[in-house]
Amino acid sequence: MQSKSRIHADPSLYEPDLFDQIPDSIVLLILNKVADVRSLGRCSAVSKRFNTLIPLVHDVYVKIDRVVTVDGDPDDTLNPSVPKPRNLFSHFLKLMLFTLLKPFHNLRNTNGGNRTLFPQLSQHSPAQVLKNFTHVRNLRIELPAGDVGTEEGVLLKWRAEFGSTLHNCVILGGTRIDRRPASSDQEASLDDNGSIPESFYTNGGLKLRVVWTISSLIAASTRHYLLRPIIKDHPTLRSLVLTDADGQGTLVMGAEQLKEFREKPVAASASSNRTQVPASNMKLRYAPYLELPNGMGMQGATLVAIKPSYESGNVGGGSSRKDAEAFVCGAFDGPFRAAVKALVKRRTYLLEMNGF
Repeated sequence: MQSKSRIHADPSLYEPDLFDQIPDSIVLLILNKVADVRSLGRCSAVSKRFNTLIPLVHDVYVKIDRVVTVDGDPDDTLNPSVPKPRNLFSHFLKLMLFTLLKPFHNLRNTNGGNRTLFPQLSQHSPAQVLKNFTHVRNLRIELPAGDVGTEEGVLLKWRAEFGSTLHNCVILGGTRIDRRPASSDQEASLDDNGSIPESFYTNGGLKLRVVWTISSLIAASTRHYLLRPIIKDHPTLRSLVLTDADGQGTLVMGAEQLKEFREKPVAASASSNRTQVPASNMKLRYAPYLELPNGMGMQGATLVAIKPSYESGNVGGGSSRKDAEAFVCGAFDGPFRAAVKALVKRRTYLLEMNGF
């Protein structure tokens, strides 16, 4: 038989764990780089120290891959092979996350013995996932799909800034985007004098842009309304971004907007669970064709900049106007930013919209 000393390691030969000598502040910096909520959940099961530090993380990223209905099961989850419901976020309160919480089942409450921070519940929401993160400053949530259904080949992107209500919104749309610009479209753009052609009003072009605008605002205001419990539970929040995997829409709130959200009551729409959109002024710019970087071209390019009427007057002065212009120009990246820069040079058409 082997000697006992050869079977069991001699404790005197153990080397000290150098990781234990790293200060908690440094470990938190590393965990903040991790950000992803599921990865943090797995880290929490590594050691008691990690379990204690995870709730103190400042930067958190929540990616929702799939959802199931409250009365459904995992087989009912949304996936690419299933058509996307056009009113996904109208029923978001009736949805639950199925796979998001699994890593957190081992996360223990440091103040409550072995009681889990995320109990074994059949239903979870983003607010419940984040409830035990006590020091969140920067939060990013990614939803599984865009909210507004569009036809194949149509480009629609929006970005909205909210406080207790809408502050700014910019919508970029195109009836078709292609990496092979048609020569006929290029020739048409050369004859374009910057005005909207008469055909825009007669072939349903204006109606389509109105549908894009209203649908995007409904999507943004619904997302905003459903953020209430998260903002309420996390007074340390400084920035919040709610986007989707399709890259269609992004809602942003900075430190000032979050402060306003907490101090002023949110006006809910009477028709559904969303924030009421105030009466607004809209600036519409249109180009039949835009040639973009990287060999891309956009047909029916449209830019709509929206701002509440009460902020479009003299209130705020020039700085408010400059902030709105900066928001529009910086709303999108890559070739879409180039599209915005080209469209802001076009003739502007002013429209008014009642609150809804």
